[in-house]
Amino acid sequence: MPAKKAADSGNPDAGRPASEEIAGRPAVTRAAAKKAAVKKVAVKKAAAKKTAVKKTGADKTATEEDVVGKSAAVEAGGGKPESRTALVRRARRINRELAEIYPYAHPELDFENPFQLVIATVLSAQTTDLRVNQTTPALFAAYPTPEDLAAADPERVEEILRPTGFFRAKTKSVIGLSKALVEEFGGEVPGRLEDLVKLPGVGRKTAFVVLGNAFGRPGITVDTHFQRLVRRWRWTEQSEPDKIEADVGALFPKSEWTMLSHHVIFHGRRICHARKPACGACPIAPLCPAYGEGETDPEKAKKLLKYEKGGFPGQRLNPPRSYLEAGGRPAPPLGAG
Repeated sequence: MPAKKAADSGNPDAGRPASEEIAGRPAVTRAAAKKAAVKKVAVKKAAAKKTAVKKTGADKTATEEDVVGKSAAVEAGGGKPESRTALVRRARRINRELAEIYPYAHPELDFENPFQLVIATVLSAQTTDLRVNQTTPALFAAYPTPEDLAAADPERVEEILRPTGFFRAKTKSVIGLSKALVEEFGGEVPGRLEDLVKLPGVGRKTAFVVLGNAFGRPGITVDTHFQRLVRRWRWTEQSEPDKIEADVGALFPKSEWTMLSHHVIFHGRRICHARKPACGACPIAPLCPAYGEGETDPEKAKKLLKYEKGGFPGQRLNPPRSYLEAGGRPAPPLGAG
């Protein structure tokens, strides 16, 4: 007993209730306990997050890109400045989406060689590719080579080209172009931009169509559809074709320029129309700052779709097999229907 008393007398807390011990614990000890509890909760949350990420796996990147793309479009549409990085990511996301929507995108002029393509592209000014495709079979049957067209009777060529509009000016251009090919390039279409733009009726747009689709050399085709869409998407604020070309080209690797042009032009002809875009049927609506400029009701928007998206014939009489396999229909020849 004496020994126990001595021990008890040496411990001032001896004999106190447990509640008094906790209440009387120093502040440092209580803080340490609280910190340990918070750490324990954090560890549990981290473990749960790690498990969730492991389960989602490949979906993680796609989800992040989707959020980035949508937030960038909202930011651009809300009048806030969009950073250069955000613009590049949104532009490339749009092109990837369009590539999935139009895996069969192609030049919509019928041609079998560079000569036919350059002639058809010159004729496409101020008319549709469909009208050109319906007209060129007769032209190329009568004049299959540059030498033939260079020596052609202008009046006969005018009569063939009459359906395309501006047929006198176009006759002068294609005959002059053919003569230049014969006299300056040995009857062969040159594969360089600086040579192509010297030909009568050939500008940068036509030159890039030929380079990209006949020679496999990257180029951006800034036609009316391309201009309209890239401005709606705020890829550029420019209105001059060469400046639009420079702005858009800076957003993408050069290797993507030709197919980018096809994707954008296909979308402009089928969904994102000039007067009444089908916003409610547009797969890239979440990425578009101009959403709402057109019809947003899904059912009404579907009625605005053109070509294969609307179940109608395309522009080519002889389209690529990939287009036909995707449900596209060839255009009728001139005078049919």
